[in-house]
Amino acid sequence: QVQLVESGGGLVQAGGSLRLSCAASGSIFRVNAMGWYRQAPGKQRELVAIITSGGSTNFADSVKGRFTISRAKDTVYLQMNSLKAEDTAVYYCNAGVVAGVTGAYWGRGTQVIVSS
Repeated sequence: QVQLVESGGGLVQAGGSLRLSCAASGSIFRVNAMGWYRQAPGKQRELVAIITSGGSTNFADSVKGRFTISRAKDTVYLQMNSLKAEDTAVYYCNAGVVAGVTGAYWGRGTQVIVSS
């Protein structure tokens, strides 16, 4: 069974920083792309950033220049700087996993609240 476990969310003032982590565990053969999505109240879930197994990255326009994404094997990190109130959301980790059951897996989410 594959699990993605996020950590690092919390409450921060506008202009501050947070670092999210997400670790994939279980009977995994290979983890392909890993990414972060977020969902604010009343809004659809949206892509924040993604990183391939080769290290290529892509970011939502709204976070470019403020967020970075990195990974170490089966763990992905999201460094969030210069946070704004509009970054408030539940952040979800996503990974494409080759395992007993191959597919896209989601974490349970971690709350980020940015106070203005």
